Amino acid sequence: MTDRLRTFGRTKSRTLSDRQQGLVDDLLPQIGIPASGPVDPAKLVPSKAAHVLEIGFGGGEHLTGQAARNPDIGYMGVEPFINGVAKALTQIEEGGLENVRLHEGDARDVMERMPDQCLDRIFLLFPDPWPKIRHAKRRFVQNETAAEFVRLLKSGGNLRVATDVKAYADHALWILRRTPGLEWQAAAAADWRDPPPDHLTTRYETKQLGDCAPVFFDFLRV
Repeated sequence: MTDRLRTFGRTKSRTLSDRQQGLVDDLLPQIGIPASGPVDPAKLVPSKAAHVLEIGFGGGEHLTGQAARNPDIGYMGVEPFINGVAKALTQIEEGGLENVRLHEGDARDVMERMPDQCLDRIFLLFPDPWPKIRHAKRRFVQNETAAEFVRLLKSGGNLRVATDVKAYADHALWILRRTPGLEWQAAAAADWRDPPPDHLTTRYETKQLGDCAPVFFDFLRV
């Protein structure tokens, strides 16, 4: 890992409960994405029809909900906030989910260790917005990460970016629409204003903390 700007804020809030700490100590090592070395989704979650990466999964509701809904798909989630990781572990244990792998840390460190065209889908839902102009360089969507999305997605793969912050929406859309290999799928306003049919609403969304209604940008890897 090289030194670089953080794209996220805090990594811990309240102290974990005894149960959560136990899951972090015992379950996370069993289903964790390796902290170093190559990361091949097909080997990490074998015998699956497709492989999906969720970047910054927050409390894990979307990640584990999708995994429960699609047991034939392998899901990998990366989140720097330990409390979110602990919540996801609780949901994984309660749901008996065997198709999820987690990593606590920066998603860029995992992405750069993945082989080309190894993912069928990438989710980046409501990332830290960094709404001020002087902080724009900390937003996860940059030219470099957009190029990584293209490298990692298989032909015909899907990228979904969602946000409820106007500045982030404008920033992300401007970069992604001019990234070779990505094609925006919206044909009408409803295509990005309405939640996609397969979207699972998260606890964060219900808080309505942003300055606009959520928007959903779906891109096809071409």
